[in-house]
Amino acid sequence: MNYSFCGKSGLQLPKISLGLWHNFGYVDDYEEAKQMVIYAFEQGITHFDLANNYGPPPGSAESNFGKILKENLAAHRDEMVISSKAGYLMWPGPYGNGGSRKYLISSLDQSLKRTGLEYFDIFYSHRYDSETPIEETMQALVDIVKQGKALYAGISNYPPEQARQAMTYLREAHVPCLIYQGKYSMFNRMPEDEILPVTDEYGSGFIAFSPLAQGVLTDKYLNGIPEHSRAADTTGFLKREQVREELVAKVKQLNEIAVQRGQTMAEMALSWALRDKRVTSLIVGTRTVDQLKDNLKALENLSFSEEKLSRIDTILDGATL
Repeated sequence: MNYSFCGKSGLQLPKISLGLWHNFGYVDDYEEAKQMVIYAFEQGITHFDLANNYGPPPGSAESNFGKILKENLAAHRDEMVISSKAGYLMWPGPYGNGGSRKYLISSLDQSLKRTGLEYFDIFYSHRYDSETPIEETMQALVDIVKQGKALYAGISNYPPEQARQAMTYLREAHVPCLIYQGKYSMFNRMPEDEILPVTDEYGSGFIAFSPLAQGVLTDKYLNGIPEHSRAADTTGFLKREQVREELVAKVKQLNEIAVQRGQTMAEMALSWALRDKRVTSLIVGTRTVDQLKDNLKALENLSFSEEKLSRIDTILDGATL
Protein backbone atom coordinates (compact mmCIF):
# COMPACT_ATOMS: atom_id res chain seq x y z
CA MET A 1 0.00 0.00 0.00
CA ASN A 2 1.12 3.55 -0.73
CA TYR A 3 0.55 6.17 1.96
CA SER A 4 0.46 9.97 1.87
CA PHE A 5 0.81 12.53 4.61
CA CYS A 6 -2.52 14.24 5.25
CA GLY A 7 -1.84 17.87 4.40
CA LYS A 8 0.82 19.32 6.68
CA SER A 9 0.00 16.93 9.53
CA GLY A 10 2.05 13.96 10.65
CA LEU A 11 -0.81 11.53 9.91
CA GLN A 12 -0.47 9.26 6.92
CA LEU A 13 -3.46 7.78 5.10
CA PRO A 14 -3.50 4.99 2.54
CA LYS A 15 -3.94 6.15 -1.04
CA ILE A 16 -7.13 4.09 -1.09
CA SER A 17 -9.50 4.04 1.88
CA LEU A 18 -12.60 1.90 2.39
CA GLY A 19 -15.92 3.72 2.66
CA LEU A 20 -18.97 2.18 4.29
CA TRP A 21 -21.64 4.45 2.79
CA HIS A 22 -23.20 1.54 0.87
CA ASN A 23 -23.04 -2.25 1.20
CA PHE A 24 -22.42 -2.44 4.96
CA GLY A 25 -25.92 -1.93 6.38
CA TYR A 26 -28.40 -4.39 7.80
CA VAL A 27 -29.96 -4.86 4.33
CA ASP A 28 -26.62 -6.06 2.93
CA ASP A 29 -24.71 -9.34 3.08
CA TYR A 30 -22.90 -9.24 6.43
CA GLU A 31 -20.42 -11.98 5.54
CA GLU A 32 -19.36 -10.16 2.37
CA ALA A 33 -19.05 -6.90 4.33
CA LYS A 34 -16.89 -8.67 6.92
CA GLN A 35 -14.62 -10.17 4.30
CA MET A 36 -14.21 -6.78 2.59
CA VAL A 37 -13.14 -5.10 5.83
CA ILE A 38 -10.72 -7.90 6.74
CA TYR A 39 -9.28 -8.09 3.22
CA ALA A 40 -8.89 -4.31 3.10
CA PHE A 41 -6.91 -4.28 6.33
CA GLU A 42 -4.76 -7.19 5.22
CA GLN A 43 -3.85 -5.24 2.08
CA GLY A 44 -2.80 -2.16 4.04
CA ILE A 45 -6.01 -0.17 3.87
CA THR A 46 -5.83 1.29 7.35
CA HIS A 47 -8.52 3.97 6.97
CA PHE A 48 -12.22 3.12 7.29
CA ASP A 49 -14.73 5.90 6.65
CA LEU A 50 -18.14 5.92 8.35
CA ALA A 51 -20.95 8.35 9.12
CA ASN A 52 -23.88 8.24 11.52
CA ASN A 53 -26.42 7.81 8.72
CA TYR A 54 -24.65 5.12 6.69
CA GLY A 55 -26.61 1.93 6.18
CA PRO A 56 -29.37 1.47 5.37
CA PRO A 57 -30.99 1.78 7.83
CA PRO A 58 -29.09 4.75 9.29
CA GLY A 59 -26.62 3.67 11.95
CA SER A 60 -26.37 0.08 10.79
CA ALA A 61 -23.04 0.47 8.99
CA GLU A 62 -21.47 1.70 12.22
CA SER A 63 -23.03 -1.17 14.15
CA ASN A 64 -21.87 -3.77 11.64
CA PHE A 65 -18.37 -2.28 11.49
CA GLY A 66 -18.20 -2.32 15.29
CA LYS A 67 -19.14 -6.00 15.31
CA ILE A 68 -16.56 -6.85 12.62
CA LEU A 69 -13.91 -4.91 14.52
CA LYS A 70 -14.69 -6.55 17.87
CA GLU A 71 -14.82 -10.09 16.52
CA ASN A 72 -11.93 -9.96 14.04
CA LEU A 73 -9.65 -6.93 14.33
CA ALA A 74 -9.88 -5.61 17.89
CA ALA A 75 -6.18 -6.20 18.54
CA HIS A 76 -5.33 -3.92 15.61
CA ARG A 77 -7.27 -0.79 16.67
CA ASP A 78 -4.12 1.32 16.96
CA GLU A 79 -3.13 0.35 13.42
CA MET A 80 -6.32 1.91 12.03
CA VAL A 81 -7.74 5.33 11.30
CA ILE A 82 -11.50 5.23 11.79
CA SER A 83 -13.63 8.25 10.92
CA SER A 84 -17.26 9.18 11.34
CA LYS A 85 -19.45 12.20 10.69
CA ALA A 86 -22.65 14.00 11.63
CA GLY A 87 -24.63 16.54 9.66
CA TYR A 88 -27.46 14.91 7.74
CA LEU A 89 -30.82 13.71 9.06
CA MET A 90 -30.38 10.98 11.65
CA TRP A 91 -33.45 11.08 13.90
CA PRO A 92 -36.76 13.00 14.01
CA GLY A 93 -37.17 16.41 15.57
CA PRO A 94 -35.04 19.57 15.61
CA TYR A 95 -31.95 17.95 17.18
CA GLY A 96 -31.30 15.14 14.70
CA ASN A 97 -29.97 17.13 11.77
CA GLY A 98 -27.70 20.06 10.90
CA GLY A 99 -24.67 21.59 12.53
CA SER A 100 -25.72 22.49 16.06
CA ARG A 101 -23.55 21.65 19.03
CA LYS A 102 -26.45 19.63 20.45
CA TYR A 103 -26.70 17.45 17.36
CA LEU A 104 -22.99 16.91 16.71
CA ILE A 105 -22.12 15.87 20.24
CA SER A 106 -25.23 13.73 20.74
CA SER A 107 -24.65 12.01 17.42
CA LEU A 108 -20.97 11.43 18.18
CA ASP A 109 -21.85 9.74 21.46
CA GLN A 110 -24.33 7.48 19.66
CA SER A 111 -21.76 6.63 16.97
CA LEU A 112 -19.17 5.69 19.58
CA LYS A 113 -21.70 3.44 21.27
CA ARG A 114 -22.68 1.74 17.98
CA THR A 115 -19.08 1.08 16.97
CA GLY A 116 -17.92 0.17 20.49
CA LEU A 117 -15.04 2.64 20.17
CA GLU A 118 -13.67 4.97 22.82
CA TYR A 119 -12.78 7.61 20.23
CA PHE A 120 -12.72 8.29 16.49
CA ASP A 121 -9.49 9.18 14.80
CA ILE A 122 -11.29 11.75 12.64
CA PHE A 123 -14.69 13.29 13.26
CA TYR A 124 -16.29 15.45 10.58
CA SER A 125 -18.98 18.03 10.30
CA HIS A 126 -20.66 16.26 7.39
CA ARG A 127 -22.14 19.35 5.75
CA TYR A 128 -22.43 23.11 6.01
CA ASP A 129 -25.60 24.14 7.83
CA SER A 130 -26.61 27.68 6.84
CA GLU A 131 -28.97 27.92 9.83
CA THR A 132 -26.22 27.32 12.39
CA PRO A 133 -23.32 29.74 12.88
CA ILE A 134 -20.08 28.21 11.67
CA GLU A 135 -18.54 29.26 14.99
CA GLU A 136 -20.95 26.99 16.89
CA THR A 137 -20.28 23.99 14.65
CA MET A 138 -16.53 24.45 14.70
CA GLN A 139 -16.38 25.00 18.46
CA ALA A 140 -18.23 21.71 18.87
CA LEU A 141 -15.48 20.03 16.82
CA VAL A 142 -12.80 21.77 18.89
CA ASP A 143 -14.37 20.56 22.13
CA ILE A 144 -14.83 17.04 20.78
CA VAL A 145 -11.10 16.86 20.06
CA LYS A 146 -10.12 18.42 23.38
CA GLN A 147 -12.39 15.97 25.22
CA GLY A 148 -10.53 13.09 23.56
CA LYS A 149 -13.58 11.80 21.68
CA ALA A 150 -11.73 12.38 18.41
CA LEU A 151 -8.07 12.88 17.57
CA TYR A 152 -8.63 15.14 14.57
CA ALA A 153 -11.38 17.35 13.14
CA GLY A 154 -12.52 17.46 9.53
CA ILE A 155 -15.20 19.02 7.35
CA SER A 156 -17.10 17.61 4.40
CA ASN A 157 -19.22 19.08 1.60
CA TYR A 158 -18.62 22.69 2.64
CA PRO A 159 -18.73 25.37 -0.09
CA PRO A 160 -15.34 27.07 -0.60
CA GLU A 161 -16.13 30.30 1.28
CA GLN A 162 -17.57 28.46 4.29
CA ALA A 163 -14.71 25.95 4.20
CA ARG A 164 -12.26 28.83 4.48
CA GLN A 165 -14.18 30.29 7.43
CA ALA A 166 -14.29 26.91 9.16
CA MET A 167 -10.60 26.26 8.65
CA THR A 168 -9.72 29.72 9.93
CA TYR A 169 -11.72 29.16 13.11
CA LEU A 170 -10.19 25.74 13.73
CA ARG A 171 -6.66 27.00 13.12
CA GLU A 172 -7.13 29.88 15.55
CA ALA A 173 -8.49 27.43 18.13
CA HIS A 174 -5.32 25.33 17.73
CA VAL A 175 -7.30 22.36 16.39
CA PRO A 176 -6.46 22.68 12.68
CA CYS A 177 -8.71 21.09 10.10
CA LEU A 178 -6.94 17.84 9.30
CA ILE A 179 -8.88 17.00 6.17
CA TYR A 180 -11.65 18.00 3.78
CA GLN A 181 -13.85 15.30 2.27
CA GLY A 182 -15.54 16.03 -1.04
CA LYS A 183 -16.83 14.46 -4.22
CA TYR A 184 -14.20 14.28 -6.94
CA SER A 185 -13.86 12.27 -10.13
CA MET A 186 -13.35 12.62 -13.87
CA PHE A 187 -17.00 13.67 -14.02
CA ASN A 188 -16.74 16.14 -11.13
CA ARG A 189 -13.64 18.30 -11.38
CA MET A 190 -14.93 21.33 -9.45
CA PRO A 191 -12.62 20.69 -6.45
CA GLU A 192 -9.61 21.43 -8.66
CA ASP A 193 -10.60 25.09 -8.86
CA GLU A 194 -12.73 25.51 -5.73
CA ILE A 195 -11.56 23.38 -2.78
CA LEU A 196 -8.06 22.09 -3.45
CA PRO A 197 -6.59 25.62 -3.43
CA VAL A 198 -8.21 26.15 -0.01
CA THR A 199 -6.95 22.88 1.48
CA ASP A 200 -3.51 23.61 0.08
CA GLU A 201 -3.48 27.08 1.66
CA TYR A 202 -4.54 25.80 5.08
CA GLY A 203 -2.41 22.67 5.05
CA SER A 204 -5.39 20.32 5.14
CA GLY A 205 -5.57 17.01 3.37
CA PHE A 206 -8.23 16.22 0.78
CA ILE A 207 -10.00 12.88 0.53
CA ALA A 208 -12.32 12.16 -2.38
CA PHE A 209 -15.54 10.18 -2.29
CA SER A 210 -17.30 8.80 -5.39
CA PRO A 211 -14.07 8.75 -7.44
CA LEU A 212 -15.77 6.26 -9.77
CA ALA A 213 -18.93 8.41 -10.05
CA GLN A 214 -20.90 5.65 -8.30
CA GLY A 215 -19.75 3.09 -10.83
CA VAL A 216 -20.30 5.04 -14.04
CA LEU A 217 -16.52 5.31 -14.47
CA THR A 218 -16.18 1.54 -14.79
CA ASP A 219 -16.96 -0.90 -17.58
CA LYS A 220 -20.24 -1.77 -15.87
CA TYR A 221 -22.52 0.41 -18.01
CA LEU A 222 -20.78 0.17 -21.39
CA ASN A 223 -23.52 -2.10 -22.76
CA GLY A 224 -26.58 -0.97 -20.84
CA ILE A 225 -27.69 -1.04 -17.21
CA PRO A 226 -27.15 -4.50 -15.70
CA GLU A 227 -29.40 -6.02 -13.09
CA HIS A 228 -28.27 -5.49 -9.48
CA SER A 229 -26.18 -2.43 -10.43
CA ARG A 230 -26.56 0.84 -8.53
CA ALA A 231 -28.43 2.45 -11.43
CA ALA A 232 -30.88 -0.45 -11.42
CA ASP A 233 -31.53 -0.07 -7.70
CA THR A 234 -34.60 2.12 -7.29
CA THR A 235 -33.62 3.01 -3.71
CA GLY A 236 -30.05 4.06 -4.54
CA PHE A 237 -28.53 7.49 -5.11
CA LEU A 238 -27.53 6.81 -8.71
CA LYS A 239 -30.60 7.11 -10.91
CA ARG A 240 -31.07 5.24 -14.16
CA GLU A 241 -31.53 8.50 -16.07
CA GLN A 242 -28.13 9.75 -14.84
CA VAL A 243 -26.37 7.08 -16.87
CA ARG A 244 -26.74 9.25 -19.95
CA GLU A 245 -25.79 8.14 -23.44
CA GLU A 246 -23.24 10.94 -23.85
CA LEU A 247 -21.50 9.95 -20.60
CA VAL A 248 -21.35 6.29 -21.60
CA ALA A 249 -19.87 7.33 -24.94
CA LYS A 250 -17.11 9.18 -23.11
CA VAL A 251 -16.45 6.21 -20.83
CA LYS A 252 -16.06 4.01 -23.92
CA GLN A 253 -13.36 6.36 -25.23
CA LEU A 254 -11.68 6.51 -21.83
CA ASN A 255 -11.80 2.73 -21.60
CA GLU A 256 -9.70 2.51 -24.76
CA ILE A 257 -6.97 4.52 -23.02
CA ALA A 258 -7.28 2.31 -19.94
CA VAL A 259 -6.73 -0.79 -22.08
CA GLN A 260 -3.63 0.81 -23.59
CA ARG A 261 -2.35 1.38 -20.04
CA GLY A 262 -3.03 -2.22 -19.08
CA GLN A 263 -5.78 -1.18 -16.68
CA THR A 264 -9.51 -1.58 -16.29
CA MET A 265 -11.62 1.56 -16.59
CA ALA A 266 -12.08 1.65 -12.82
CA GLU A 267 -8.35 1.31 -12.18
CA MET A 268 -7.53 4.19 -14.53
CA ALA A 269 -10.22 6.44 -13.06
CA LEU A 270 -8.73 5.94 -9.60
CA SER A 271 -5.17 6.44 -10.84
CA TRP A 272 -6.26 9.65 -12.57
CA ALA A 273 -7.88 11.01 -9.38
CA LEU A 274 -4.61 10.44 -7.52
CA ARG A 275 -2.48 12.27 -10.09
CA ASP A 276 -2.90 15.55 -8.15
CA LYS A 277 -0.53 15.55 -5.17
CA ARG A 278 -3.05 17.56 -3.15
CA VAL A 279 -5.35 14.52 -3.10
CA THR A 280 -4.43 12.48 -0.02
CA SER A 281 -6.68 9.46 -0.50
CA LEU A 282 -9.69 8.09 -2.37
CA ILE A 283 -12.66 6.49 -0.65
CA VAL A 284 -13.92 3.45 -2.53
CA GLY A 285 -17.23 1.81 -1.75
CA THR A 286 -17.16 -1.72 -3.10
CA ARG A 287 -19.83 -4.42 -3.15
CA THR A 288 -17.48 -7.40 -3.16
CA VAL A 289 -13.92 -8.39 -2.33
CA ASP A 290 -13.26 -8.85 -6.06
CA GLN A 291 -14.23 -5.23 -6.74
CA LEU A 292 -11.90 -4.12 -3.97
CA LYS A 293 -9.08 -6.18 -5.45
CA ASP A 294 -9.62 -4.47 -8.80
CA ASN A 295 -9.61 -1.02 -7.19
CA LEU A 296 -6.33 -1.72 -5.43
CA LYS A 297 -4.67 -2.58 -8.75
CA ALA A 298 -4.94 1.11 -9.61
CA LEU A 299 -1.92 1.69 -7.38
CA GLU A 300 0.26 -0.38 -9.71
CA ASN A 301 0.20 2.32 -12.40
CA LEU A 302 -0.20 5.89 -11.13
CA SER A 303 1.84 7.74 -13.74
CA PHE A 304 0.36 9.45 -16.81
CA SER A 305 2.14 10.92 -19.78
CA GLU A 306 1.25 14.48 -20.73
CA GLU A 307 -0.13 13.11 -23.99
CA LYS A 308 -2.50 10.74 -22.17
CA LEU A 309 -3.65 13.46 -19.78
CA SER A 310 -4.33 15.76 -22.72
CA ARG A 311 -6.37 13.08 -24.47
CA ILE A 312 -8.36 12.44 -21.31
CA ASP A 313 -9.08 16.17 -20.92
CA THR A 314 -10.28 16.31 -24.51
CA ILE A 315 -12.62 13.36 -23.98
CA LEU A 316 -14.03 14.70 -20.73
CA ASP A 317 -14.60 18.23 -22.11
CA GLY A 318 -16.73 19.46 -19.20
CA ALA A 319 -18.59 16.19 -18.61
CA THR A 320 -20.47 16.19 -15.29
CA LEU A 321 -22.55 13.73 -13.32
